[in-house]
Amino acid sequence: MSVNLRIDKTDKNTAFERALPAEAPLSMPRHGVYEQGLSMRHNQRTFFYILRTLVSRLFVLIVMLGLSYYGITEIYGVLSTTNNVTYLQWLFLILFSINFLWVSFAFAQALLGFLLHLKPRLIKQPEQEAEFTTAILLPIYNEDPLRIKAALKLMREDLLAKAPGKYAFFILSDTNKADAWVAEEQAFLDLVNKDEKGCPVYYRRRQNNHERKAGNIGDWVKRWGASYEAMIVLDADSIMSAECMLTLSRRLAASPGVGLIQTLPTIVRANTLYGRLQQFANHCFGPIYAEGLSAWHGLSSNFWGHNAIIRTRAFAESSHLPILPGKPPFGGHVLSHDFIEAALLRRAGWGVRFDTDIQATFEESPPSLIDVMIRDRRWCQGNLQHTPFMFAQGFVLPTRLHIFSGLMSYLSAVFWLSLIVVGLAIAVQARYVRPEYFANPSLFPTWPVFDSERALTLFFVSMAIVIAPKIFGWFAALINIPRCMKFGGPILLTLSTFMEMIMSALYAPILMVHQFGVVVNIFRGKDSGWMPQSRDDGALSWSAVARAHVGHTVFGIILAIISLLLSKEMFYWLLPITGGLMLSIPLSWLSGGARRTKLIKWLGLLRAPEEKFPAPILVALEEQLSHIEPQHEQHAFVRLLHDPQLCEWHIAQLPDNTGNPPEFHPPRILAEWKVKHANSFQQLESWLEPSESLAFLSQRDCLQQLKSLEKHFR
Repeated sequence: MSVNLRIDKTDKNTAFERALPAEAPLSMPRHGVYEQGLSMRHNQRTFFYILRTLVSRLFVLIVMLGLSYYGITEIYGVLSTTNNVTYLQWLFLILFSINFLWVSFAFAQALLGFLLHLKPRLIKQPEQEAEFTTAILLPIYNEDPLRIKAALKLMREDLLAKAPGKYAFFILSDTNKADAWVAEEQAFLDLVNKDEKGCPVYYRRRQNNHERKAGNIGDWVKRWGASYEAMIVLDADSIMSAECMLTLSRRLAASPGVGLIQTLPTIVRANTLYGRLQQFANHCFGPIYAEGLSAWHGLSSNFWGHNAIIRTRAFAESSHLPILPGKPPFGGHVLSHDFIEAALLRRAGWGVRFDTDIQATFEESPPSLIDVMIRDRRWCQGNLQHTPFMFAQGFVLPTRLHIFSGLMSYLSAVFWLSLIVVGLAIAVQARYVRPEYFANPSLFPTWPVFDSERALTLFFVSMAIVIAPKIFGWFAALINIPRCMKFGGPILLTLSTFMEMIMSALYAPILMVHQFGVVVNIFRGKDSGWMPQSRDDGALSWSAVARAHVGHTVFGIILAIISLLLSKEMFYWLLPITGGLMLSIPLSWLSGGARRTKLIKWLGLLRAPEEKFPAPILVALEEQLSHIEPQHEQHAFVRLLHDPQLCEWHIAQLPDNTGNPPEFHPPRILAEWKVKHANSFQQLESWLEPSESLAFLSQRDCLQQLKSLEKHFR
């Protein structure tokens, strides 16, 4: 599809600059799941890198296996106090072993990160001046354009001041709603192609959003990639300082064998309870996990889909995703593209690095529990879809572990819930099924024995392993006095840590049951679709929250009743799980809505460093956003008719199909008929289907009719 890049100007007042630069195509061959792996390029692995990575991996492996051996042998000792281990007990042992291995792996990474975090950073990644131009890609999908515009303007002004001529912004829209599309154009019109020599801004909307975000980025690479040595990929809620982007470009320039550098994005601007919990955890505990991950990943790290720089030609030659056989949810295009794009880069011999020390790289989080649950449906399907890659040819072991970690982040919910249910079944069996004292040939009976003291010790050790990474984060922040004061001081830091632990423990069983249901639905063949992420405060009514969580509440009540009928001790043991489920409706209601966190903010709890000492670009962003007035929803046709300049610019960006044979497109034909026969805009709005509005707005010859609509409707 070609785009008319230049418009003839007959009137200086309606002159339009081109919306996009001249195309510079770059070949991007599609790859398969099974291909031969290549050795690392440019020999980036120095002796120190090999030693550090090897020691880190051995450390994680030894700690994980040591803890797992202890936990599995202890639970076996608890269950096998007699010679007759039942089938349910064997199932319990298997489920416990899987879960204990998983939490031990997480603990080992956090412990490694904690130890590394305590030592001073002695060696920095090499940097050199980048002689190339970097594209900054901003993929959007039915987002609030005014919020994006505010962040984009600030990043652009920062780059103009510090690195003019080195960067160019591309707004890559996959928006598929007519009103949102024209609202985007109206918002970005005065920014597009501004100061082409300094830091231009370009805008492109795809008419067919095939392969979603991966296809959006791939379309840019194939059309303009040859002009840019590197690309920084952002999300719609991302913001970076110019110094952060310059650091990324300099580090990529100094590492010719590296294809991707991922930063550690910091969550900011959270104004709801759930958002603030995620934000505090990200600031306090996140650096500990990140240090550990970066150490054992080495040059085989991962990609999170945003806030990273990528070598464009490396990406083009390596990372065009395969189309999986079959239908969704397991077949078709790869939904969670980022993990696999990093895996394909590494398979092609390009290093993938996770640099945790780069500052001023920010993102926002989902505002409420329900918004996280909606996002989880898509992420869960995408991660389960990665299963074939875990066993595919050519991938290195860390890549397979990344994929396995993605799978376990959702399958662990299945294993944990199954463990609870099997544990209850064993308790029911012990309570109501008569034991066989002479099951084995013997002169003496085999009395059922339960080693409660050993089980209690194992429980406390398990809880310590789960909680320890958060204690590591708290302690690392506490002993760093300047950082501790940014959290509000040692008392507020400690209280916030306890609050995060308690609230996360209450929300965890709700997410566990939800993720269990999502996994089951995916295995039943349900496609999660593609929903835009919520960017508001997530406030919902009681009725809406009740509809979302009535199943969780009922399930929690059933578990509580069963455990109470068995014994009071069992009821109290399960109360942290059943309590969260039974309170899921009020907990979810509290999770969203900025007004519901006023007391927490006033007390200074869950404070993040960027709240007390915000980066300059965040201060400027808040200032910009405070002046944005709420926009009333308008039909796309109304916007275009009320703004002739916008209408002309919109038409100028559409493909010029002059001379092409006409295509039979039912939505367009229906839209044209409705436009001709409607008596008012209100009637036209009620008649037009979303697909018809899009079809009409996508054709130059159709839009020429808009100029006569206003007179017709008078």
